[in-house]
Order: sequence, then C-alpha cells, then structure tokens
Amino acid sequence: MSLLLSASTCDMHIAEFPALTALSVEISNRSGVRCLPVHYLDKRSAMTSSRQHNSGPDSDGPDVPEPTHAERAKTLVYLQQTGSLSTLSRKQPGWPFGSVMPYGLDAQGQPVFLISTMAMHTQNLLGDSRASLLVTPPESRVDPLGAARVTLMGSVTKVPKEESAEVRACYLERHANASYWVDYQDFGFFRMALAEIYFVGGFGSMGWVTPADYAQAAVDPLADASSNLIRELNTQQAETLLLLARALGDVEAQQATVTALDRLGFHLRLTTPGRMQGGRVAFASPVRTEAEVRASLAGLAAQVNAGLPVLHSL
Repeated sequence: MSLLLSASTCDMHIAEFPALTALSVEISNRSGVRCLPVHYLDKRSAMTSSRQHNSGPDSDGPDVPEPTHAERAKTLVYLQQTGSLSTLSRKQPGWPFGSVMPYGLDAQGQPVFLISTMAMHTQNLLGDSRASLLVTPPESRVDPLGAARVTLMGSVTKVPKEESAEVRACYLERHANASYWVDYQDFGFFRMALAEIYFVGGFGSMGWVTPADYAQAAVDPLADASSNLIRELNTQQAETLLLLARALGDVEAQQATVTALDRLGFHLRLTTPGRMQGGRVAFASPVRTEAEVRASLAGLAAQVNAGLPVLHSL
C-alpha cells in the first residue's frame, strides 16, 4: 500500500512552509563576493520539478518524488572539493590524461581551477580546451557503483583578468591553503564552461543534464547537514527506521539504514535474511532544516503505527 500522505492525516504533520520565492543564501567570503548560491525551493516548485524514483529500472512501483538530476548533480558538485580532471594529451594526441584536481565554483556552479603552467594538464588544456571533471562522494570508496557521481564536460580556458578577483575569492573560500601559492607567477585561474553534464544516481538512475538546467538548479537545503543527519538517524533513530522498513517493505528486515537524504525524502537500505533491498520514502512535505527532518520522521512513524498510508517504493 503506497499512497500519498495528506496534511490532515497526522497531528505531527509538519505545517505548510511559506513560499520562498527566489531566496538565495550566498556562500560568500570575507569580502562578500558572490560564489555558488544555494536556493531553497518552496513546496510547489519542489514537487513540480522533481523527477520520479522507481525501485528499479523495470519497476512498475509507485512514483516517489525526489530532486531532479540537475539538482542532485549541483548538490554533489557543491559538497565536494576535488575531482578527477581528464584532458586531451599533447604528448599522445587523442588520448585522455587524468589528474587529481581541486576546484572552486562560480555563481553558476561552474568549476574553477588554480593550476600551474608547468603542469601537464595545463599544457594539455592550452593545446585543446576540451575536458571533463568526474566528481564522486566519499561513499564511493565503499560502494563505487551504487554511489552517485557526476561528469561535467566543457571547455577549460583562462579566466579573464577582470574576473580574476571574484574567482580568486570563491576559490580561496573552499581552498584556504591555496593562499600560499595563489600569487605564484606560473599559477592562474581557469574555468570550465559547461557543455554537458551526465549524472548517475546509482543503479537504474542516470541521465544527461543540460547546462541551462544545471545553472538553474538549486543545491538541496539539507546539503551541508545531510552527512550528520544520516549518521544521527542511523544511530539514534534505528528503531524508528526498522519500524518503517518492516511496515512499508512488508519484510522481516533485520536492519534499516538511511543511505541518502534530501528535502523530499530519503533512501532506505533494508537488510533481510539472505538479501538486501532498498527504496525511497517520501516526507509528507518538503523539509529544509534538521528539526523538520526529525519532526517529519516522527510523523511518518505515527502514520505507520496508525495504519495510515505513506508514499514509498520499498
């Protein structure tokens, strides 16, 4: 049974949030320079812009709202600081050349790099500006194929002199230790002008994202708190998660673990005798703070205890 939970069905339901039209919280440095903004979406835009999640590529299960590929890609790039840059080799024409690459972000979320003219990747870029940047989360070390990842493709060129001060401020906000070499004569700022983005959210979840959609996408409002929240839910709310897993998944789950969390819901991995399965559980309403996540989880538990339906794909 998987139906949408309405606001009137639970006393613990989170109140409707006021519309947050074009609200932008700036990630800024001491000088106030505007870098990547974090836009908090209101409920209406969140629901209409969300792509649908299925429990598998061939699933005919319910549609459970989740952020769009563009939003998930933007959030992933925002949360990380280093990626794998692939350039086209000058020494071996046509062959890709990989480099570990710290990056900053401009106001549109485009990567900016502080690189030396002596570096091989810089020499490659001066010969052919086409490149890609692969960004992965820390959990990819444990589950590289199940974790989300994004590949940004574009042309990497030197930042114009008139824009260098703003780009410098944005970069140093993320990489303060670079202040020791940022003024070296052989170092300079380069920016990737995005041509295409490819996002993979895990098994059966992938797709191309246009630069326009990426630029307009919002970083999830829970992005900075998500890691701590997931840890908290998996340790302090383990019994509640197990209750949801057994009731919604209709299985005798031995363990239920939150693997991803956003304003619209969370992904839950169920450990059952002999197998593992997973799916997504939707919040009754979009959340944007840690307190609202806790309240919404309590509301979902109350719904399950009362025998009322919750939207999910377990």
